[in-house]
Amino acid sequence: MKILFLTTILLSQNRNGGEVATQCFLDGLKHQGHEVTVVGYLRKGDRLDKKSQDTIIVAERNIETRKAKINSLYWFLLSLLKGMPYSAAKYYSGVYINILKKSLLTEEYDLIVIDHPQLAWLSRFLRQEDKCITISHNIEHQMYEEICRNANSFISKSIYGREARLIKAEEHKLAIKAKQIWTLTENDAKYFTNINGAAKTIAFTLPPTSEKLLDKPLSKNFDIGLLGSWSWKSNLEALQWFLESVYPYLPTNLSIHIAGKGADWLTSKYPNINYCGVVPDAQEFMAQARVIAIPTLSGGGIQIKTLDAIASGASIVATPVALRGISDPPSTVQIAENPEEFANFLLSAVSLSFTHKAFEEAKNWYHLRQDKFIHDIAAAIDNL
Repeated sequence: MKILFLTTILLSQNRNGGEVATQCFLDGLKHQGHEVTVVGYLRKGDRLDKKSQDTIIVAERNIETRKAKINSLYWFLLSLLKGMPYSAAKYYSGVYINILKKSLLTEEYDLIVIDHPQLAWLSRFLRQEDKCITISHNIEHQMYEEICRNANSFISKSIYGREARLIKAEEHKLAIKAKQIWTLTENDAKYFTNINGAAKTIAFTLPPTSEKLLDKPLSKNFDIGLLGSWSWKSNLEALQWFLESVYPYLPTNLSIHIAGKGADWLTSKYPNINYCGVVPDAQEFMAQARVIAIPTLSGGGIQIKTLDAIASGASIVATPVALRGISDPPSTVQIAENPEEFANFLLSAVSLSFTHKAFEEAKNWYHLRQDKFIHDIAAAIDNL
């Protein structure tokens, strides 16, 4: 099958969870032998992890508002002019439209995938006979509704309220136009199923994204590990909650290592916390911890770093939100409902001796989940 895959950001060195999840679907489709052409933007200054002849770069641009400078004002005005969400205006361009039109004129595609509702505006250029699948990484408008509720100013509430209303309309538009809706959690699938006229909805068990698993357990070099991109609002919220609410329950003789970009302010702030910055190998970092803490408090969809942490074989303590969409974690995972319980589970995990059995359980979990993901993609395509 010949597939045109339209996405927002191509997987690069400066990756985030959404891009990694997209690559899982791309790899899954290619694993089935389908010929996939992927179209998307590249972050300015980045380079692709997987460049091929079937990758079309629309342009290089800074997508994050804090880096976009004057472009963020242009996107805001464009969103007002076209009555579209700001998060969609960031990706709107005549270049993208022309690439799509040219692709449809010069090639015959059996299937077109629209990845993220921020690209719903591209659906206007599809032909009547085109079969379309949309991938929903989470229920976007619910995330903006939550930010709106928590906003402190009238302006912020107005901006995020508008964004929630408009992105909801885009989500519903794609849900009705597509032949199938692919989601990352059962909860999201149920939401789309209740939309009148929506396409068939399929929930996928997204696999961990590590390309290679460790073949044996590593020596434990520190007690507690945290890993994330701390410049993201929900991740920063989680880290601050850990430091303010969980950390006071922990003895100061425990060694805590925090890795990932965006938390330089941690350096030398706490006596037993070592800020590592960006680490060369995330799997190795997590495998060296006696326990991984994942204190996520908000967000939607499935959390990629939770999947990868489980696959590392390390013991894990996580909030219920961090385990959203993961209904079958191995026994290495404990779920904590409050700060004191979170701290107690961490202390218990630190005191336990790591066993090879736990490592093998996590490894088997990884392979079973990966096999199911590939099988589900094949079944979804067959159902078309």
